[in-house]
Amino acid sequence: MIVKRRDFVPLLGAAIASVPGSFVYAAADPWPADRLMEAATLVGMLRDGQRLAVIFVGFPVLYRQKHIPHAPMAGPASKSEGLELLKGAVEKLPKDTLIVLYCGCCPMAECPNIRPAYQVLTKRGYTNVSVLNLPKNFHSDWEGKGYPVKLGSGAA
Repeated sequence: MIVKRRDFVPLLGAAIASVPGSFVYAAADPWPADRLMEAATLVGMLRDGQRLAVIFVGFPVLYRQKHIPHAPMAGPASKSEGLELLKGAVEKLPKDTLIVLYCGCCPMAECPNIRPAYQVLTKRGYTNVSVLNLPKNFHSDWEGKGYPVKLGSGAA
């Protein structure tokens, strides 16, 4: 069998996806298309003072470098401890609160955190959960566009 170069990457991805614990996702995204929020939309909502919760579900080292102002860190949702922190972060919110989840650790298609975070919240009955569309990463798709960032570990 001859494998052309353009066919190699999808084949490699499929092989890696079959390995337990891999970071490549073979399944479709768990959110419908209308739950994917563009960065410019979120910036406008934040600027207008809309009531919503923006929650970081990635790795603490990235949060400590730069994050969206006023977004608390729930921890990496790829780990059970991170999912428990996420549950705690939303437990007092009404179930219809607009919650925007983001990570931005890597290309979104490969992110180990965003899908488990979305799934746990929707399974717990939260009806207005969106995912911030950061196709490449936080640096390129948020900070690189001049959107507001906070340095350090404080959420405010």
